[in-house]
Amino acid sequence: MSVSKIFKRAAIGLTLLFGSNVAIADCGDVVLAEMNWASAEFMANVDKIILESGYGCKVSMVPGATMTTFASMNEKGQPDVAAELWTNAMREPLKVAFAEGSLHSANGQPITGLGEGWWIPPATAKAHPELKTVLDVLERPDLFPDAEDPSKGAFIGCPAGWGCQLVNANLFRAFDMEKKGWKLVDPGSAAGLDGSMTKAVERGNTWFGYYWSPTSMIGKHKMVKLPFGVPFGGADNWDGCIVKSAQDCVDPKPSSWTESVVQTVVTDKFKTQAGSDVMSYLGNRVYPGDVMNGMLVYMADNQAGGVDAAVEFLFKQEAIWTKWVSADVATKIKNALN
Repeated sequence: MSVSKIFKRAAIGLTLLFGSNVAIADCGDVVLAEMNWASAEFMANVDKIILESGYGCKVSMVPGATMTTFASMNEKGQPDVAAELWTNAMREPLKVAFAEGSLHSANGQPITGLGEGWWIPPATAKAHPELKTVLDVLERPDLFPDAEDPSKGAFIGCPAGWGCQLVNANLFRAFDMEKKGWKLVDPGSAAGLDGSMTKAVERGNTWFGYYWSPTSMIGKHKMVKLPFGVPFGGADNWDGCIVKSAQDCVDPKPSSWTESVVQTVVTDKFKTQAGSDVMSYLGNRVYPGDVMNGMLVYMADNQAGGVDAAVEFLFKQEAIWTKWVSADVATKIKNALN
């Protein structure tokens, strides 16, 4: 990209960040949660640009996190929109809020292909097409030798202290992985987890472990998520055992990973005030998983924030976002970008 284009996009980003002077307050004041992870930050900034430039909203942003944002929306009615709310952690109270009508799901799947699970590198999948499921991999610890003890296969779990550490440890026991010749490896930290994957992929080595999508790591390395090869073991097994400490989960049963539920959630006031056109936009706004991962790679490689990433997306992925809005709204947004 030329220097002139870089400066032009920077200027556009600043203009859109602080709001357009030509925006008309058709849908009123809107507060968006700018959640504290990259994909949600990016989505919130795309929403800001589209709501302001396309629908005349006056948008402000507030910092957000999963539990605190839900609690604030549920108890105080603010912020108005959480673009990427991972709702498994508040499943029951969210059901109550939906039933009472204080909160609404504007989009039940804003990103495709997301979720947690166990992954292998694409080179491994290509070299060993027989490894179609986790069960297949578990029979081949010899293909994933541990660096300290090559006689055992290395399964890279979550760092200590993460919620997923308990899940991976209990699934390790549920699948009798130690008896099958596996070792559960604690990567030590987020950097350690990322580093182990990157090192393996760049050297053409095998790797088997936990990760989640959308993330820049999955997008950058094109990792392959494996189906477990067994059905979900039921809520009693998962919620009553798998997610708990070993002392509270004496007999974990094999299970695929529980479905990750992510929704765009809005307050009742916003739904009424914003109107059907804005709600239609939010309902249509679905990011293909590969595109989202690509944007996260862009953010990581360029140290880009949500505003820069949103502008980049709107410039580069017009074929996607123009399907989310009407033709006249798309024209307004394009005019604001040019």
